[in-house]
Amino acid sequence: MTPTTIIDIRVIPRASASKVDGMRGGAWLVRLRTPPIDGAANAELIEVLASTLRIARRDIAIVAGEKSRLKRVSISGLDAATVAARLAT
Repeated sequence: MTPTTIIDIRVIPRASASKVDGMRGGAWLVRLRTPPIDGAANAELIEVLASTLRIARRDIAIVAGEKSRLKRVSISGLDAATVAARLAT
């Protein structure tokens, strides 16, 4: 059975660079260059996470908070320890 991990993410749009920037208040902080217009920031969030976690974009889904800065994201194929280790680097 493929592991699935759910993580909380706080998004900061219109940042100078797109990157994972550690943990804040129990959620991973992700800075995105894209403004939150027409789902562009959500698409960029998935791209940044896929790149950082070294997995395909199709293995990442926003399950809650699509129009909010605080999101819940499902990651298929990685356990929680692996996700945390890859996001922390």
